[in-house]
Amino acid sequence: MIHFRKHIAALTIATAISSLLSTAAVAADKVSMMISWRPQADYGGYYYAQAKGIYEKHGLEVEIRPGGPQIDGAALLLAGRVDFLSASAFAGLHYAREKLPFTVVAAVFQKDPQILMVHPDSGYNKLEDIKGAPTFIGASSRTSFWPFLKARYGYPDEQIRPFTGSYATFLADKKSVQQGYIISDLAAVRRAGVDARAFLLADVGFENYANTINTSRKLIDSNPDLVRRFVAASMEGWKAYLAGDSGPAFAAIKAANPQMSDEDLNYNYNTMREQKLVESGDALTLGIGAMTDERWARFAKSNIETGNLPADVDWKQAYTLQFVGKK
Repeated sequence: MIHFRKHIAALTIATAISSLLSTAAVAADKVSMMISWRPQADYGGYYYAQAKGIYEKHGLEVEIRPGGPQIDGAALLLAGRVDFLSASAFAGLHYAREKLPFTVVAAVFQKDPQILMVHPDSGYNKLEDIKGAPTFIGASSRTSFWPFLKARYGYPDEQIRPFTGSYATFLADKKSVQQGYIISDLAAVRRAGVDARAFLLADVGFENYANTINTSRKLIDSNPDLVRRFVAASMEGWKAYLAGDSGPAFAAIKAANPQMSDEDLNYNYNTMREQKLVESGDALTLGIGAMTDERWARFAKSNIETGNLPADVDWKQAYTLQFVGKK
């Protein structure tokens, strides 16, 4: 009888444990994250967190969706079709200006990877030399980094040439200038036969936070713990990814974007680490993803001074420090 009771008790405990595990699995919160471009090394921390079960450990089931030039992530966020969006500090200022119910909750890139590329024999040795040179930039760049360059170096709008996504015109004209990202575009141009040089705008005072995590105020108000877990898990993924364990993220990225080569992934990854795009600035003391009131204030002031942002905008609505700086 004693053995029978022990057997029943063991079965009861085992059933209870199984039930708890099953409930925990069912209870995982499903959320979606839309990156701002196609899957590549720039977003490796998210893919690492997904591949290594970090999101799962934090009670999350995360779907990472690719973005692109034809996808309006902000509209999807507004419609509730995605929960989190990768963007930049400029997006936060746009939310504040238009009184949209979204905000920036973390900033992965302390340094914006935005560059201007020039030919090695162009004679352009500093950004001041580019004034007046034909410069290929995209439409969105006119309201992001271009006002900064105009104010700092006196660039006239007349030097702007539309960038359509092709490097062909830049490659053919040694006196032209091309916008790009130091993580990827510089390597692409060099493979095309031009040993281009790059000016990283972050190194001359362009303080845009890039690769930010943005979400709705509704989600923050209704489920702040979910937002906290997503940010914490993502930053945990970024930390491990940048520590050298890139393999799991690379495999996940290639599965989502088969066009990504090992060469591109390694170049992008190594450049991101060498340039300290993530592990610099306030992230050194406050942890990956950190933002500060002081930097947001400087960035907002800069955009107001260049006419890129109305002076009466409540720019403090662009972000919240509720989920970062905990290290």
